[in-house]
Parts: sequence; C-alpha cells; structure tokens
Amino acid sequence: MHTWAPALLAIAAALLIAGGTVLRQRSSASSGAITRGWWFGAGIALTGFAFQATALGLGSILLVQPLVVLAVLFALPLEAWADHRHPHRHEWMWGALLVTCVVVFLIIARPVASDRPPQVVIMGITIGAIIAGLIGLVAVAERSCNRHHKALYYGLASGALFGVSAVLIKAVTYRIVDDPLSVFTKYEIYLLVPVVVLAVVAQQRGFGSGDLQTSFPAMNVMEPAVAMVLGVVLLGENIAVGLPAAVVLGTILALSVVAVVKLAQHAAIRGDQRTSVTADA
Repeated sequence: MHTWAPALLAIAAALLIAGGTVLRQRSSASSGAITRGWWFGAGIALTGFAFQATALGLGSILLVQPLVVLAVLFALPLEAWADHRHPHRHEWMWGALLVTCVVVFLIIARPVASDRPPQVVIMGITIGAIIAGLIGLVAVAERSCNRHHKALYYGLASGALFGVSAVLIKAVTYRIVDDPLSVFTKYEIYLLVPVVVLAVVAQQRGFGSGDLQTSFPAMNVMEPAVAMVLGVVLLGENIAVGLPAAVVLGTILALSVVAVVKLAQHAAIRGDQRTSVTADA
C-alpha cells in the first residue's frame, strides 16, 4: 500500500477533527453543557475519527499520528474565520514550525507498518494497566478543587485514551486482514468503544473545566505520544535510522511538541476570553 493514501486520509481526518473540536469547544467552554452546536461538532469530529481509523488500517501509526497532530494547526484559520479576525503572526510562526517538523520527521523516519500481529496477552495487560491508571487520574481530577490541576488531569487522560484507541484500531485492522471472523472473538473491538467514550467524556470535562490553556495542549500532546510509543512497543513498528538521525528526530519531535503546545495555548486563551466576554455580558 502506498503511503500517500493513509497520509491523505490522516490529513483529511486532522481537518475534520479540527472543525469538530472548534465547534465543541466554542459550544461548551462557558458551562460545559452539551448543546446543539456540540452535537454538530461531535458529528464532524466522528467523521474525522472514521478517516483516522481508515488511515491507521492502511498505514503505520508512526505515519498517521504525526499528521493527525496537524488538527491543532487547522483549527487556527477555522477559529479566525469564526471570530472574524486574522491569525496572529506568532500563531503562523508556530504553525509553520509544526508543519516543518512533521514533514522532516516523515522524510527522515520513513515509517513502515509492521506485519507482526499483536500479542494478545501482552497487549491486553499493557492497555488494561494504562486504562486503570487513567481512570485513577480522572478520579483524582474529580476530587481536585484546583481548576488548573483538574484541567491538566482531564487533558492528559483524554489524550492518552485517544492514543490507546489508535493502537486498538490498528490491532483490529490486523485481525480483519488476517482473519475477519476472528475480530468478534477478540477483546480489541469490544474494548475500543468504551475507550473512545471515556476519551470523549474526559475531553468534555476538560473543556468544561474553565482552564482550556492547560487541558487543550495536554490533550494534543498526549495522543500522538501514547499512540506512537505503544505502536513501537506493542505492534513492533519502527524506523530504520542510525544514531545521528535518531538524535535529529528526537530534536524534531521536541520542537513539534513545543509548537503544538503553543498553538493549543493560543486557541485555549481565546476560548477563555470568549467565555469571559459572555459571562460579563
């Protein structure tokens, strides 16, 4: 399978996820309530998630997830259009840095999907332990009286759960390719639905925490980080590079994280400003 197909699907997914996220964030940031606009945004984001799932079925996690991160960048012009403004020069700067990092990473790494099927026991234990830890993190967030800490915990939990869902989608596609009928006898497909639901719930709680500058960047950083690490550890995905190239890739990934955080913070600050204006009115 050519890499352009999953790459194009991943970019389309990023655009749809960005649009859906902007709508949901704007609809629920003030009170955390689920409105008609939230449902519309959820439908768009769900379509993007379907595109992402298809991309993961065709290509490597190490290819798809860096491209899906571009959703943070795509949200920039969408928010500007909705607010009838022009993006700030610094936002374009961080956006250009993110695009450059993603392109350079994919050119150097040239990730290829592994043909190794997931090991059921190891994968189940690992993902089960991660989910248990994240549920504990959500419980801590519920008890926290500090808005900043609550937003951080929900953001980390939501992003990590979406990262886990990406790995589960990839595992399900392995089953479909190898033996379609075995999909319904394995745990991955039954675990995928509650993981996605928990991720959306944690994301919504993060949106409603009132501190989007913290929750939004945490979500956007954790998802690709968790998905890529689990893709390497559990699915055997890898990049054939030497030590010098690995150092360069590490630097590029660090810069991309900074760019994602900065773009997400800009978006979250604007969300809080709109909330303040609405509250004052």
